[in-house]
Amino acid sequence: MSLRIEPGEAVGLVGPSGAGKTTLLRLLNGSQRVTSGRVWVNGSALDSLSRTELRRVRAGIGFIHQDLCLIPNIRVAQNVVAGQLGQMSLARSIREMVYPSRRLVERVYALLERVGIGEKIFERTDRLSGGQMQRVAVARALFQEPTALLADEPVSSVDPARARDTVDLLVRISREDRLTLCVSLHSLELARAYLPRLIGIRDGRVAFDRASSEIHDDEFAALYDLNSGTPDA
Repeated sequence: MSLRIEPGEAVGLVGPSGAGKTTLLRLLNGSQRVTSGRVWVNGSALDSLSRTELRRVRAGIGFIHQDLCLIPNIRVAQNVVAGQLGQMSLARSIREMVYPSRRLVERVYALLERVGIGEKIFERTDRLSGGQMQRVAVARALFQEPTALLADEPVSSVDPARARDTVDLLVRISREDRLTLCVSLHSLELARAYLPRLIGIRDGRVAFDRASSEIHDDEFAALYDLNSGTPDA
């Protein structure tokens, strides 16, 4: 079965643990290669690209990992700048991490203000709350100036109120910046409330792919039923 996500579309991936949601996200950003079939991003088949070309494509895709992948003992500003290190030379990346230019600091501050934690710019990252760390990860992804945002269970470690705030933030930013957004979530309530299209994944296959308003409760139940086979697509 083929799967197509249009530019600027907001999509949620739902399904039980181990269903293949993370694998699908990694395929979409080129960090994992397909064993069959093809993945196309902006008209390019990722498996046909050279290492340099693939790096260029990946630079335009912001990825928010489930464990956030922040460096705990450095300042927030440095973690945000780390989002673009792959696009810099080694000498420049070291310079910008240790002695960031004023222009760079202003960019970082503007992004942190946008996600609601501008005052934390020079604070050590490990002194932040879980919700604040999530926002640092969002700012770091945006620092890449991406055309797409992929988020792998970005709210798994926070309380429901913070989870709702984070998903709302991602959807709002993607809409304002016209970014393609693809988020994997365990919370069906959040997925239905914020994402207009849901893709159900089970056993590495697409179980359903429709508008969230059209998916019935029994389809969600079948998706997460450990005793059933793969739901019909």
